[in-house]
Amino acid sequence: MSIFKAAIIGGGNIADTNHIPALKQLAEQVELVAVCSRDLSKARTLADKHGIAHAFADTATLYRECAPDIVVICTPNYLHHPQTMEALAHNCHVFCEKPPALTAQDAREMAKLATEKGRVLAYNFQLRQTSEWELLMRCKADGLLGDIYHIKAHFLRRRGIPGWGYFTNKAMQGGGALMDLGVHVLDLALCALDYPTPDQVLGNTYDFIGKAGGKGLMGDWNPATFEVDDAATAYLSFPNKASIMLSASFALNTQQDKDRNLELFGSKGGVKLFPFSLHTELAGELADVQFPYLEEVDIQLKNTAAFLDACHGKPSTVCTAEQGAILQEIVERIYQSNR
Repeated sequence: MSIFKAAIIGGGNIADTNHIPALKQLAEQVELVAVCSRDLSKARTLADKHGIAHAFADTATLYRECAPDIVVICTPNYLHHPQTMEALAHNCHVFCEKPPALTAQDAREMAKLATEKGRVLAYNFQLRQTSEWELLMRCKADGLLGDIYHIKAHFLRRRGIPGWGYFTNKAMQGGGALMDLGVHVLDLALCALDYPTPDQVLGNTYDFIGKAGGKGLMGDWNPATFEVDDAATAYLSFPNKASIMLSASFALNTQQDKDRNLELFGSKGGVKLFPFSLHTELAGELADVQFPYLEEVDIQLKNTAAFLDACHGKPSTVCTAEQGAILQEIVERIYQSNR
């Protein structure tokens, strides 16, 4: 098996704590050769911390001097499209942070170029790698759920507006809670339905708490410069009458500090994902089946390994470029339908 040369673009926390440690654990498949950030000192600090040879302040120098096979993009959302297009133009496989892009057109262009170049473009939706999700896929394959016809998906924070970075800047992020949190559970819900395109999308977004200010549990934010949604809800309907109810929030007056889950309803059984429980009939009686011994796994490591499998041409569970384009179109339609 060939060893890929990989470069990290972006010198922030997601590169430091997620991607680089995972890639280093897969050293038999990939060699980290460079970190690139517009802030050269940031790139150098991160490279030195992880024993990576090269640090660059611009991507042109990165491609000229290192010629990586793989690029991992860990930058703000507005840079995903141009940096992915540049990496694909240099014949690199690309592992991009979520969401795919700011617009559906951008995500579609990224997928199109990846196909033309014969390169893998994938997105880092790690919840696909949880033990709970793998069990759900086995239950589905074994026919325990029947036809899944409705899904409730939510990722809620009570007062979790990030008090750092660019999360409240619309030009850089494209949106707020929906773009940052909602996409994770939307990806799972779409996966459970084999990634269809809805024929109807109705959504609403809100910014009451974000613009009013108040107590924060993830640092302080400036309500005067708050530009994105602090909460979003949506209803998606599909041609086969399946449906998804989606909700996401940075700030919502709810009881729990954080609540992330999916509930799936099928013609033979239903599932609550976290913690996993199966709701069905056994021996003519209603039954709830618990699974208390599911293994805890490193979902970033597993998702990075799945990306590398795709690069090697092996079957993979990583989010594909085509799926990313479908998801981004739905996100855009939710924002457009907002009243």
